Amino acid sequence: MIRVELPAHLRTLAKIADREIELDVDGRPTQRAVLDALEARYPMLRGTIRSQETQLRRAFIRFFACEEDLSNESPDAPLPPAVVAGEQPYLIVGAMAGG
Repeated sequence: MIRVELPAHLRTLAKIADREIELDVDGRPTQRAVLDALEARYPMLRGTIRSQETQLRRAFIRFFACEEDLSNESPDAPLPPAVVAGEQPYLIVGAMAGG
């Protein structure tokens, strides 16, 4: 079970009341596997976190786990062991921009 925290605007879109959800991930736990499971469970999130065509992260979305920025890591890199064990959440964060 992978714990995932979503930003408020995505929770609202998916009608998720809690800040954190738990996902079953098939196969090797990677960022791609987590996002695949998330989009399968909440199809309304398709295209909001990553492009539907390229499967690349959207510009103003960041990924964190265990106090590390995973945003530029390969989507197929394994998640940190603490995330896989359910000790730490995988964070999907809406980045802030502006001046």
